[in-house]
Amino acid sequence: MLEVKPQPRPGPAGSDPQAGLSIAEAARRTGVSVHTLRYYERAGLVVTTVDRNPAGRRRYRQQDLYWITICTKLRATGMPIRTIRRYAQLVSAGPGNEQERLALMEAHRAEVTAKLAQLQDNLELIDHKIDVYRGRLAAGDADQLWAPNHQPGAR
Repeated sequence: MLEVKPQPRPGPAGSDPQAGLSIAEAARRTGVSVHTLRYYERAGLVVTTVDRNPAGRRRYRQQDLYWITICTKLRATGMPIRTIRRYAQLVSAGPGNEQERLALMEAHRAEVTAKLAQLQDNLELIDHKIDVYRGRLAAGDADQLWAPNHQPGAR
C-alpha cells in the first residue's frame, strides 16, 4: 500500500499537519512542483476538494498527498491525463463502479507491460553493443568497428 508519511518538524507557520499543509509543503512531500499541484486540481485529477484556510490558501491533508502520489505514479507509467481524470471521477463517485475502475487499471497494466517488453528488447540490443565494444577493446581491434564514412559492414 502506498503511503505518504507525515514528517512532523518545526517549520514556518502554515505547516501544521492538523490544519493541513501549505501548497509548498505538499509539493515538497509529494515531490511535485507547486505548479503541478495546481494543475492537478484544475485538470480534475484530485478526488477531494482541497481545503482552504481563512485567507483562501490551499491546505492539503494526508489523503490529498496520498492521492497526488497515486496520480504522479500513474503519470510516470504513461497514463494519459484524461484516463487519470476518468479514474478520479470514478473514485470520487464512490461505490458501485469498481468493475470500471478495475477495467481501467487492467487496460493500463497491459499497456505498461507491453512498454516494459519493448524496453527489455531495446536493453538487450544495448547489452549486445556493450559486449561487442568490450570484446573489441580487449582484443585490441576496436578500430575495426564500423563508423560512418568508413568501410561498409555495420557491427
